Amino acid sequence: MSYNNIKFAIKDNVATLTLNRPEKLNSFTEEMHEEIRTVFSQIEQENIRALVITGEGRAFCAGQDLGDRDIDLDKGFDAGDSLEYNYNPLIRKMHALPIPIICAVNGVAAGAGANLALACDIVVAARSAKFIQAFAKIGLIPDAGGTWSLPRKVGLARAMGLAMLAEPLTAEKACEWGLIWQVVDDDKLEQNVAEMATHLASQPTIALANIKTALRASASNSMSDQLDLERDLQSASARTQDFLEGVSAFMEKRKPTFIGK
Repeated sequence: MSYNNIKFAIKDNVATLTLNRPEKLNSFTEEMHEEIRTVFSQIEQENIRALVITGEGRAFCAGQDLGDRDIDLDKGFDAGDSLEYNYNPLIRKMHALPIPIICAVNGVAAGAGANLALACDIVVAARSAKFIQAFAKIGLIPDAGGTWSLPRKVGLARAMGLAMLAEPLTAEKACEWGLIWQVVDDDKLEQNVAEMATHLASQPTIALANIKTALRASASNSMSDQLDLERDLQSASARTQDFLEGVSAFMEKRKPTFIGK
């Protein structure tokens, strides 16, 4: 299936979603959201064990394309509508998706584009990439999960500075602060992420999904609730074929072959 605003490919159980409006720095439109919803439905139905999200050209994503919105400043404008119908369902779906999501940030990630990246499970950025919480520049607040992820990843003081000053944060500083996982040279980004995705797609997929669930839940759980969740998810993980294969391979001193079940 062909798309106007994205590219989508599947190879060896790895899906790659590329935002593809390079002339507009891959900024979001209503049609792009519709296309992303379509491919996420496909991801949920097929035997995909890892997802890579990246951008075409010199940017990852510049956020919302304001030219795509019907903004009538005289009659008023509700910026929450797009969050309710587009961004919020996307971020919730990404958090709940039972496979690892890797973001390859190939250039500037601004506004909702920055927070789309931060909603992924592992973020790898090109050395030239920058993260910009640009919302305050037009009188808005960080959205697409930004006010949730920023203080949890970098602390309240840094989150306040990033959101209020709206200054670019280099990839290296983002990594130093714990906002992202890794920084690589620009010409190594694609290969690095491809190797990581291939590795993750060969690992025990259900266990990875349960790791994702447990770590995300820890932000709001009490210690007691988290211990109970660990117990339940560990029990579920131990009932998988991959657990049996992992233990057998360990006992037999061989490399395991996980099938994601």
